[in-house]
This record gives sequence, C-alpha cells and structure tokens, in this order.
Amino acid sequence: MYITITPQKLGGNYSQSSGDFVGYLEKENQGLEQEEMEHFFNQYGDEFSAEEVVKDIDGNGAKLKKKEPKFYSITVSPSKYELNRLQNSSEDLKKYTRELMKDYVASFNRKINGRPVNIDDIKYYAKIEHQRTFKGTDKQIKENQPFATKILQLKNEIRSIESGSMEGSVRKREKEIAKLERQAPHQQDGKRIVQGMPKAGNQSHIHIVVSRKDASNSFSLSPGSKYKASDVEMNGKKVKRGFDRDKFFENAEKTFDRTFGYQRNFAETYKARKDFIKNPKIYFASLMKLPTNEKAIAFKLMRETGIPIMPSIPTNQAQLALKVFNKLRKGLDVAIKSSSIGI
Repeated sequence: MYITITPQKLGGNYSQSSGDFVGYLEKENQGLEQEEMEHFFNQYGDEFSAEEVVKDIDGNGAKLKKKEPKFYSITVSPSKYELNRLQNSSEDLKKYTRELMKDYVASFNRKINGRPVNIDDIKYYAKIEHQRTFKGTDKQIKENQPFATKILQLKNEIRSIESGSMEGSVRKREKEIAKLERQAPHQQDGKRIVQGMPKAGNQSHIHIVVSRKDASNSFSLSPGSKYKASDVEMNGKKVKRGFDRDKFFENAEKTFDRTFGYQRNFAETYKARKDFIKNPKIYFASLMKLPTNEKAIAFKLMRETGIPIMPSIPTNQAQLALKVFNKLRKGLDVAIKSSSIGI
C-alpha cells in the first residue's frame, strides 16, 4: 500500500481552480458509455459529475491566500497482492475509501467547536481508476532509453534515405531496429516498454481531492502541516494543530487488513519501510526474527518491488546489514518516499 498526499499545484499548468486536476481524473471515462464510467463519489453519494466536484471544491476556499493550496490530493495505490484480495475492485475500493477518510480525519490534532474533527467536517471527492501508464521516471523507461535513442536515430536515417538526402540501406537499418527492439531489457507482452504504454495487470487505485477548508468553510485543515501534534496560542486562545502522517499511514493499512481480512507481511508495512530508512539495525533485526516462511515472502516482496538483493544472503545479522544495506537503501528510499507527504 502506497499513499501520497500532495498539495494543489500552483502556477505552471495548474490554476487555483481544481478544474485541471478534476479534468485529468476524467481521462479514463473518455469514449466510454455512461454505465461503464467511474464516477466521483464521497462519504454520502456515488455519482457526482466533474462539474459538481469543481464547483464544490472551488467554492470552499474562504480567506485562503492566493499562494495557499485550496485542496490536497491523496493517491492510494494498493499492491497487486492487496488487489487480489478484493472481490470487486471498484465497489471494494469505494468501501475502503470511506473507511480510510475516517482515519484521515482522526489524524488531525484539531478541534472544531470543542470536539475532535470528524468525517462530517471534511469536504472530499474520490474516484477509482483502473489503468496506469509508464512514465519517463519509471525504471523500465530509463533503462530502455539507450535502445530508444538508437532506434530513433535509425528511423531518422531511414527517412533521410527514403527522401534521397542520405545514402544507405533501409533494409539493414530495419533489421538493426528489430534487433534493438528485442534486446531492450524491459519488455511487456513481447514489446519494448515505452513511455505512455499501459501497464499490465490490475492497476486499480484511488484518487481523492479533499478541500483545505472544513465543510463549513470556516476552519483550515491542512495535512501538509509540519506539526504532528502541538498547541499554539492564537487570539488569546490555545488552539491544537498538526496532522500525524505516521498515524494515518499505519491506520490505513490496519483498516484495509480489517476490512478485507488481509494478512500483511512484515515487508509490506509502512513501519518496516520507515525503519529501513530511519533505523536499519532495527529493520534487519526484525527481518531476521521472522519465521522462515514469512521471511521468504518478505524477500520475494522486496525483489518484486525492484529492490536489489544479493543472491546469497548471509544469515549473520551484522553481515546482512553490512553487505546488503547500501544496496537496498537506495531502492527502498524510493518506496518510503511514496508513502510520505509530497510537500
């Protein structure tokens, strides 16, 4: 389970309206019949239009400065193992989203009118997506890039030969291109993986847009707060502030496991990934104490995540930490970033 929380992008391709972001989330509905579309939903309804979402979110930013985000986006990406546990991706993920947002509000160290923040205090809309495409930042695209560059060069040479501005054999270059296509290290369904290619398998995930202001448009609720939990004096009154990200991420996993009866392996937990970065000694000690079958699953999960693991793993904890740590840390650093707020 990977969860990211990012503020609305200001400037560049994004305005202060949620319109561009909401429009981006409508991309999978293009060309589909009404009954095939995935609609926006929230805690109380299942079929909201993009126009309704934009109007509601944009109209809920009272007293926010021009450079302050009006909304945050939360992306929830279950692993293939978690998705396999679901009976119906769309309906089950909707159910999970509604429980997840209860964990979200419970992570605020805030009070509204003297009581803790609850689910009725936030304004959010969510949407299920079922596709992902390869991006330029993906490992597969980066490692295929030298082959892509050479293929592009050969195609340009073919065009030059066909136009008469260059001499040479078109057939020879076509054979070289075919060879490079086969040699590219990352393939999917017998084809070289390229940017924009849809990823195979179940790619279902959740996008959530949540207003910065509470539902009454009176209080600011920022999950981007750098404070986990603290009290501050404002206008002569003590006010609680902060958002506990660790609490949110950990409870999000527990909620999924409880809702769908999922047995989470050590390597899948947010705490384990965080320990790896913050305190590798504790991470490796915990890893080595796992029962043999769970340890084997943990290493399998780590390999599938793309983390480089040495072929021969020493059983001695000190040797393991010394020999594997530097190789693993860089790879898992990417994973842990996926589970932290993008501020």
